[in-house]
Amino acid sequence: MILTLAVADSVHFLVTLRHEMRDNGREKYEAIVESLRVNFQPIFLTSLTTAIGFLSMNFGDVPPFRDLGNIVAMGVMIAFILSVTLLPALMAILPVRPRPQTAKTIQAMDHLGEFVVRRRQALLWGMGSVIVLVVAFVPRNELNDDFVKYFDESFAFRRATDFVTENLTGLYDIHYSLSAGESEGISDPTFLRTVEEFVQWYQQQPEVMHVSTITDTFKRLNKNMHGDDPAYYRLPEERELAAQYLLLYEMSLPYGLDLNNQINIDKSATRVAITTKTLSSNDVLALEERAQEWLKKNGLPSMQVPGASTTIMFANIGFRNIRGMLFGATMALVLISIILIVALRSLKFGLISLIPNLAPTAMAFGLWGMLVGEVGLGLSVVAGLTIGIVVDDTIHYLSKYLRARREKGLSPEEAVRYAFRSVGLALQPSYWLLLPPLVFRCDLIPTIGHFLARKIPNSSLLRTYKIPTPKMTT
Repeated sequence: MILTLAVADSVHFLVTLRHEMRDNGREKYEAIVESLRVNFQPIFLTSLTTAIGFLSMNFGDVPPFRDLGNIVAMGVMIAFILSVTLLPALMAILPVRPRPQTAKTIQAMDHLGEFVVRRRQALLWGMGSVIVLVVAFVPRNELNDDFVKYFDESFAFRRATDFVTENLTGLYDIHYSLSAGESEGISDPTFLRTVEEFVQWYQQQPEVMHVSTITDTFKRLNKNMHGDDPAYYRLPEERELAAQYLLLYEMSLPYGLDLNNQINIDKSATRVAITTKTLSSNDVLALEERAQEWLKKNGLPSMQVPGASTTIMFANIGFRNIRGMLFGATMALVLISIILIVALRSLKFGLISLIPNLAPTAMAFGLWGMLVGEVGLGLSVVAGLTIGIVVDDTIHYLSKYLRARREKGLSPEEAVRYAFRSVGLALQPSYWLLLPPLVFRCDLIPTIGHFLARKIPNSSLLRTYKIPTPKMTT
């Protein structure tokens, strides 16, 4: 990730250097100085905003994502320092012979700039309509996760978990510590009957594969104490009898074994362990919600407890993480917008920059809603992760546009053409460098790379066709 982002800084410096030497006839050292003068602020701003975007991942609840954000933020700033120190020094030492630019490349950028200038009204309304249409699919997304599916069938772990689920038992579990409300209370027939009813309800749920409970032990002991008569495979009807069964069973266990994995020390609570199929986070939370409704309606007051397990924890962490990441992305956007307003010395252009900064994320989530419709834990970090990346286009384009307006005194239309001619040649290689690593290097969570592969082209289209039109109409 750091290497991919660092290349973008170098591309802009090298493209400007080549342009100054080839088109303006400058000597190599003069071209290096001019390239640094032109690109220092944009490169610094892009590095700073990218670092802010990655630092927003600290608002999430997942430590590995925090570490990723902090490491990449540090790497991006180090890459900036090297891009404005080591890279110019190397270019000053190494021989530089820029090849002549083909007329086809020059004409492509000129034609693109001319097309945007002439069709600005149509592009303004057309791109606006496309944005609204695509963003309308955002509500189709739902927060859902299936952690086993983070790994495809090429991983031994995935093949093993599928085999366990299909042939042995389930992978996910939910545990309840059901209290009787008093010491030695688990021998109370009323409590045991309520626990048994809760277990029977869970066994009827289609997601459940197995339920482990102390009531099965009581029923088996009652049957054994009556000559293994199947008619007595039921809970004891007297509290004293249940307590005697429990004492007999504990005394019969081999040396070193006890029932502490099923009941607590004072015998006031028992554990019910539920094993389920491989479920998504929404299915896990829905099952737990139904269980809580049953306990509220049929359980004893002392049995009103939530389910607990790593399955429940990870099912909830996605919701908490996406709330934190969205808040972090909002804070990053506000801070980046303030930085752009100050750096560009223009409130108008700072506000205009919000359009191409916000729209790519919204459009990417819209496309994701159309094609997939599920936002998992990995995808919840993308908003903050990419907001600093897509703003790079805006910064480089606006900096070149304002340079043409302020230093060269060009009209808005000519400034747009100048921006396309000077920035377009650098941005297109950046996309080709960014997309392949994002798509092919996200092995553990491929949805992140695929999501970014949709978002970054959205940013390119908006930078090309949407940013210039407001500037020529205001």
